[in-house]
Amino acid sequence: MAFTALDVKKLREMTNVGMMDCKKALTETDGDMDKAVEWLREKGLAKAAKKAGRIAAEGMSYALTENGVGVVVEVNCETDFCAKSELFVAFVKDIAKAIAENDPADVDALMNCKYTGTKLTVSETMPEKVMSIGENLQIRRFVRFSENTSVGYVHAGGKIGVLVNLAADVDVTEIGKNVAMQIAALNPRFWDKSQVTEDVLAEEKKIALALMDSDPKMAAKPEKVKEGIVMGKLGKYYEENCLMQQAFVKENKVSVEKHVAAVAKEVGGEIKIKGFYRFERGEGLEKKEENFAGEIAKQLGKA
Repeated sequence: MAFTALDVKKLREMTNVGMMDCKKALTETDGDMDKAVEWLREKGLAKAAKKAGRIAAEGMSYALTENGVGVVVEVNCETDFCAKSELFVAFVKDIAKAIAENDPADVDALMNCKYTGTKLTVSETMPEKVMSIGENLQIRRFVRFSENTSVGYVHAGGKIGVLVNLAADVDVTEIGKNVAMQIAALNPRFWDKSQVTEDVLAEEKKIALALMDSDPKMAAKPEKVKEGIVMGKLGKYYEENCLMQQAFVKENKVSVEKHVAAVAKEVGGEIKIKGFYRFERGEGLEKKEENFAGEIAKQLGKA
């Protein structure tokens, strides 16, 4: 598989590793981006890169809780200027309400639902919104919780939207908001360490062993010692990637799990985090490369 200079640039942005090392990684892995990330990690050149974190589109991620229903949605547009406009923000909020009110199964089903405050469907409303807002609009994804208690959080005006779902018999607004802010900041891959699959653990063990084998001092150690070190590194992996095992950002001497338990004990109730979703606008999408000099030259008839 061939790769381009843009692929090298993208890998560098994902891993913060130098251009030459990124080029070598892509060469060694035949242009496979995900394998190149793992190759760099095995060589000790990169930390775990978020493969889904290739932010490359504009729009807004928004979280709504209304009448016992929680929704988080991502809607994309073409420019950052549009994403900040009142018309676009209002459109995103209306879409979130339509999801909350209609309980569609997916985006296709949502298009056939009634648009909030009108007799038209979302699909019938879209052309008018595209005309009035002035850009192409895409409803990309959403999640809806109707059970338990949901708490939403929107970061940086819509860069990140988080929805946390909690089972509780007490008011969980404050702790839900704190946990949602933690998720926005640290982007845990899993809810709890019990969710980490065997193939993920196997890959982490492989990387840890490869790093030790590349270090002459570590490579000479007995296999049993290496295994012990690897298990210790897995504990660190849980702390970095699993929400319940992460250090609570507002009190980093305890984990999120212990903090939730302490709050539940203090208020005399039961609190369990049942799930969460974190949408970062544009993650995994490719952004159009703009060549403004070329466009101007073309308009002037010089290209």
